[in-house]
Amino acid sequence: MDLIFLAVGLAVLIKSANWLVDGAASIAKRLGVSSLVIGLTIVAFGTSAPELVVNLVSVVQGNTQLAIGNIVGSNIANILLILGVASIIYPLTVKSTTVWKEIPLALLASVIVMALANDALLDGAPFSTLSFIDGIVLLAFFGIFLYYTYGVSKVAAGEDGEEVKEFSTLRSVVMVVAGLAGLIIGGKLLVDAAVSIASAFGMSESLIGLTVVAIGTSLPELATSAVAAFKKQSDIAIGNVVGSNIFNTFWILGVSALIRPLPMVPANNFDFLVSIGASLLLFLALFVGRRHLLERWQGHAFIGLYAAYITILVT
Repeated sequence: MDLIFLAVGLAVLIKSANWLVDGAASIAKRLGVSSLVIGLTIVAFGTSAPELVVNLVSVVQGNTQLAIGNIVGSNIANILLILGVASIIYPLTVKSTTVWKEIPLALLASVIVMALANDALLDGAPFSTLSFIDGIVLLAFFGIFLYYTYGVSKVAAGEDGEEVKEFSTLRSVVMVVAGLAGLIIGGKLLVDAAVSIASAFGMSESLIGLTVVAIGTSLPELATSAVAAFKKQSDIAIGNVVGSNIFNTFWILGVSALIRPLPMVPANNFDFLVSIGASLLLFLALFVGRRHLLERWQGHAFIGLYAAYITILVT
């Protein structure tokens, strides 16, 4: 049954992603809002919903390592796996504002959460944790990000060059809502089945969070960015991933820390460093080869690095 749920969940994710991309792009065109902003907000929030659901349930149940692993692992998968796959499907052109502002902000998010989570290392505290106050700090940064995105929407409106199929307002909204709902449902079906299968093999809570759950909850991002790349909607493909990482770190970890302090263990630092390295690699990759373009060979390299990371975790 778990294998059947895996297949059904994946099918729902792919179809829902198609609706979400088409509906979001149509709304962007009708409102004169750039596809990048739609990707950074509506699409990113929707595809991050599985991470939010998993984290809230995990924190309430006291499975804090699962919650931490889910977010850090998802951020790593978003860049190395998802952008890798998307750029192989179609080379992704990245706008200057994304290169110099959104990607560095995602990198900053990874650095900030690692600093906040290392009380013992940086302050000599008896233990390390993401506390209630840390959660407030993360949510404050999230508020700044939303304010910045609002500013981008004013500057970038009407700058899109992609061909977008336009639907009626009602149909576009229905497609977005149905797409978001389908992503959540499909993600839950797939994650529940995957966790059940992984648990049968005796994997630890942290390892399940970093691998099975992280990849599972990132499948909406994968489906959405892959479909967007296939449709040559580079802004949505890139904005979805970068926006999701910012949402995951500032919003989801922030809310999780408000509900219950998230204790950290030394092993978490390796994953934090990989997350920081992935964001930095994405930034640097846009200056190698064709400027501001994520090429197919770079996508293959990203996937290879992600495979190496997973191999290190499971061995």
